[in-house]
Amino acid sequence: MEVQSSSGEGQAIVGINIVPLVDIILVVLIIFMVAAPLVMNPKIDITLPSSSAKDIPKDAKPMKVVLGKGGELFVNNKTASLGDLVEETKRRSAANPDTGVILVADKNATLEMITELVDSIKSGGLKKIAFSIQKK
Repeated sequence: MEVQSSSGEGQAIVGINIVPLVDIILVVLIIFMVAAPLVMNPKIDITLPSSSAKDIPKDAKPMKVVLGKGGELFVNNKTASLGDLVEETKRRSAANPDTGVILVADKNATLEMITELVDSIKSGGLKKIAFSIQKK
């Protein structure tokens, strides 16, 4: 089978014209290039308020509460009960009401156990509770 030139009469031009395809692809590419930054980083204009609060003194260490796998409770690396936790939080609250608490709980601890700890800490007078996590 021979391919003849298109100079003869009655012959169809055989070939694929890819110019329109390339034009469409370039237009789509430009649209994606313009739209991608808008989707990736939406701009939200926020002005944060300023505060005149005092800095927490460096010597005020936060209280560390650890909840183990089996429900064991440690306050500042010492074994304790919920009553001991409430007494310690009352003592720290009387000395400095802005004292923070770092709560470290095992991932198998139940929501009920953690809620009970947070309730005990807040009933002792301390309000600043932070949860310690491990990054993946």
